[in-house]
Amino acid sequence: MSNAIEVNDVVLHFPKERGLLSGILSLGGIGRDSTSKRYTALDGLSLDVQQGEVLGIIGRNGSGKSTLLRVIAGIYQPDEGRVRVRGRTSLLAGVRVGLNEHLTGRENVHLYGSILGHTQETMDSMMGDIIDFSEIGEFFDQPLRTYSSGMRARLGIAIASAVEPEILLIDEVLGVGDPQFREKSKQRILSLVKSTSTVVLVSHSFGLMREICDRVAFIHEGKVHCVGDPTESIRTYYELTGKE
Repeated sequence: MSNAIEVNDVVLHFPKERGLLSGILSLGGIGRDSTSKRYTALDGLSLDVQQGEVLGIIGRNGSGKSTLLRVIAGIYQPDEGRVRVRGRTSLLAGVRVGLNEHLTGRENVHLYGSILGHTQETMDSMMGDIIDFSEIGEFFDQPLRTYSSGMRARLGIAIASAVEPEILLIDEVLGVGDPQFREKSKQRILSLVKSTSTVVLVSHSFGLMREICDRVAFIHEGKVHCVGDPTESIRTYYELTGKE
């Protein structure tokens, strides 16, 4: 079986946030070592995702899970290594990824669709479903800057889940909104998983991982610690982190 995604020896650095003291010291020529100004989010990470499989990704907060999804989606470019993606991707996240706060909800639908290569007519055909699912009512034709964080997240989920990608990337969306919306989102995601050929899922819901994933990758400190049977990978996570 061919690979839908190939991530080879990827390294990605981000600049560290600098406090007032470090800024004053740097002005005086102290602490200018370039390595001290950045941290490594992905540290030589390699991972293959087979065509047609559902791969789960687990790890502690800050381990590189969400960063990896954004590298696969093309939002972040790695400093080193190579990423190959065979198919049209859609990133389904609980934040406003791919949305412009100066545009209305309707305009953001067209923007997101154009990024994925869909025509305006195609996105217009999905508009009714997006409006109904997002539950934002009259705000749909208002700029995103007027939305609450929950409304932005619901719109993002509604748009990303309305398209039909060849590769679906899901990043912790089950905690968005009230219990009713979370359950609705879960059912939509399960439906997408069944209809999409390749899925990569980041979640802290290990029960869901065991239910729908073919394999689970455990990422630790920017690297793949292990990948394989969901139950075994989750057990390794518990053993290494000491969490129950």
